[in-house]
Amino acid sequence: MTALGFLYPGHSAEDDYPRIEQLLGSDIRVELSHTDVGEDARRVDALRAVGSAARLAEGVEELRLAGAETAVWACTGGSFVHGWEGAQEQVRTLARLAGTPASSTSFAFVHAAREIGARRVAVGATYPDDVAALFADFLRAGGLEVTGLCASGIVTAAEAATWGEEEVLTLARAADSADAQAVLLPDTALHTAAHLALLEKALSKPVLTANQVTVWEALRLTDRRVNAPSLGSLFTREPLVQV
Repeated sequence: MTALGFLYPGHSAEDDYPRIEQLLGSDIRVELSHTDVGEDARRVDALRAVGSAARLAEGVEELRLAGAETAVWACTGGSFVHGWEGAQEQVRTLARLAGTPASSTSFAFVHAAREIGARRVAVGATYPDDVAALFADFLRAGGLEVTGLCASGIVTAAEAATWGEEEVLTLARAADSADAQAVLLPDTALHTAAHLALLEKALSKPVLTANQVTVWEALRLTDRRVNAPSLGSLFTREPLVQV
């Protein structure tokens, strides 16, 4: 049994995680520890506060007690707003607190895109324009080319959590471009686990979503590979040899 640990801010789309656990259909256990959101606002200052060391420390003990083998900060906005170097320091802090390998959703997107061989990506973000632009900057710092950026202007996680299949598909289609090798939807407050097969069929290319890549990243940290086609192309590929 492999126990994957996640720190998830608040309560928005956390039910994606038990769904993903079920779809993995293997000896994988998903352990979720909730951290305090504070102010639910998609502003840079509020997002930086969400991902502070003090907030992360709140949930680490629960993961330890659960026997989690990883600690992944399941929050995109609360990591990339610190920039590439700041997000790396955040992960190092989390690893020290948890005593396990650690990462975050923002790095998961970069690693997942590399895994499927997607160097050119389009982004469909629920965030306001300025926050979405910071995510695009983060991806570029990770060596990816952003071919298009669509921002929906949602200012709270609570609102993003109300979106269903139709809204998610509309966002993905609006973000897509002909030269993009994959479409990225970077909000862990957005329910996407149930829609991955539909999204990839509609766009005819890989779609990477926040909660999906977060779980994949935790598996990567434990050197586990699980074939789960219902979770999209990311979960059906052998690892690429990087050169």
